[in-house]
Amino acid sequence: MTGSSRGPNDPGRRDRIIEAALDVIAEHGVTGATQRRIAEAAGVSLGSMTYYFDGRQQLLVEAFTRLAESMSDRYRELLDAARDVREARAAVVEIICGPVWGRPRDLVLSYELYAFTARDPALRDVVGSWMRASRAALGKHFDARTARALDALVEGFSIHNSMDTDPTSRADVAAVVEAVSAGATPPRPDTEG
Repeated sequence: MTGSSRGPNDPGRRDRIIEAALDVIAEHGVTGATQRRIAEAAGVSLGSMTYYFDGRQQLLVEAFTRLAESMSDRYRELLDAARDVREARAAVVEIICGPVWGRPRDLVLSYELYAFTARDPALRDVVGSWMRASRAALGKHFDARTARALDALVEGFSIHNSMDTDPTSRADVAAVVEAVSAGATPPRPDTEG
């Protein structure tokens, strides 16, 4: 149970703390994301952090959950707008090459999430939920095996392109997406949603 029983004076404070945690993680990494730094970035007292969170661990889990949900929403919006497989392929290319995965801050936060999850199993549920959401969005257009392959492709290309001095071009990404999904069978109606 968190802190005191009286209500918050600033209803936006909890969200501000979570966003500040993501900013601090992006700048200093998980190991540098101390409660003191996060409180300072959020413009709140260190003591007031205990009102909203049982500790640093809970705050990190909630911050990474927010990141995963935000990324999933952007991913899903592009795929939901696709009316057919051709448009779904174009959406996958946009996810890889556009700002959905390509924002430097989001990439750094994703790397931090993966590294933190490798060391702390409590975050595996967050990552697992994110992967299931991504595959479900892809599953509206592609069979389960292809959706899984495309999801891995999204992450792989995004990571490689962010690190490579000669990133894969949009045209080459599109060719690979086409090749991976060429033999895909349409999803069965009873597996949609």
